Amino acid sequence: MSKNNRRLFLKKMIFGSFSVPFLKTGLLKTSSHRIKKGEMYYRRLGRTGLEVSEISLGGSPLPDWAILRQAIDRGVNYIDTSHTYMNGNSERQIGKLFKEAGRDQVYVGTKFHLRGPWSEKTIVSSVEGSLKRLQTDCIDVLLIHGISNPSNLTDERVLSAFDRMKKEGKFRFNGISCHSNHHQVISKAVECGAYDMVQLGYNVFDLDDSEEQIQKYSDYLGASGTSKLIKSAWDQDIGVIAMKTLKVGGKRQNLDKYHTGSVSLYQAMLKWALDNSHITSVVTEMMNRTQLDEDLSVVNSPLSEEERRNLFQYAAENSSQYCHMCGTCQDRCPQGIQTTSILRYLAYFEGYEKPSRAKLMYSQLAPDQTAKSCVECGTCDRSCPYGLSVSQRIQYADSLLA
Repeated sequence: MSKNNRRLFLKKMIFGSFSVPFLKTGLLKTSSHRIKKGEMYYRRLGRTGLEVSEISLGGSPLPDWAILRQAIDRGVNYIDTSHTYMNGNSERQIGKLFKEAGRDQVYVGTKFHLRGPWSEKTIVSSVEGSLKRLQTDCIDVLLIHGISNPSNLTDERVLSAFDRMKKEGKFRFNGISCHSNHHQVISKAVECGAYDMVQLGYNVFDLDDSEEQIQKYSDYLGASGTSKLIKSAWDQDIGVIAMKTLKVGGKRQNLDKYHTGSVSLYQAMLKWALDNSHITSVVTEMMNRTQLDEDLSVVNSPLSEEERRNLFQYAAENSSQYCHMCGTCQDRCPQGIQTTSILRYLAYFEGYEKPSRAKLMYSQLAPDQTAKSCVECGTCDRSCPYGLSVSQRIQYADSLLA
């Protein structure tokens, strides 16, 4: 991306030369699959038929017990977790919740990894461990965790494991979560037809050429095409759950500059994602009562034009530090450095207040996959479609995480 074009866009954004029509997504909440129960609204998760709350709860980590119960009592009915979250304690807490609140009050989506010398046997073993910790006989949605290789989606070992466990009643529906290379991965999931739902990062930094008339400013953060990708899944009745919508992370810094009256930047981010009727729910971590109130208050509260303008100003002013996790730099690195993964770990450290997790994950990379192997050839910087200084960011990550 041209730095001059980026600066031109920023000037247009900051000094208000966008007219209101350029800021609309055209995807307001008009879905016939949206229903109201109490104070919460629910949307159909594609072919699963599950009616999932528009705001759902992330389990890495879960909040304390009182906040967890309040979330459920206020209509949140989907929790996203994994066998790795909180060393398995996330699943254990959800198992306790099932016993106390009732199994029919909460849907759970949990995950298994394809790491190391994985096989059908290791997949089944992982899921059986999750079932034990969850104290349930059946998982509502079973996902492959953080998949980046599209060929894994149709690998016979994966499909055989899913088929075997489905016949044994270990899960109801299957899906994938995707942190990087999402265009290839989600496209493959849609094409192969073997998955009931997908979960991927979606936030205002992914504004793209599917936005109404925004192609007039085609250099804005690159054309990610994420909205079109989501619609392609929706068209095949594959459910879509958005994650990492609050890309600034769990820290929730003081960003009053971007507030619109009483509406915070975080609320505007959630509203923007929920304006897309092709998305069923947004997964977010709500760690205390303030965050719970903040996030749940956006339900049935459309994004105003002023809120949208302030939100886009934030994206414009902070885009230079944001990695889209497209994987282009990692694919083209001649040294084989795991640049995309490193930048994700850096996000955990900087924005999500998860320094221990970030350092642990970085330590698990092979030495030749870290920033220490960088020869400063500049390939990653030149290949990034969004103009990110990848080489500088991974070196900075190494200084924090090594």
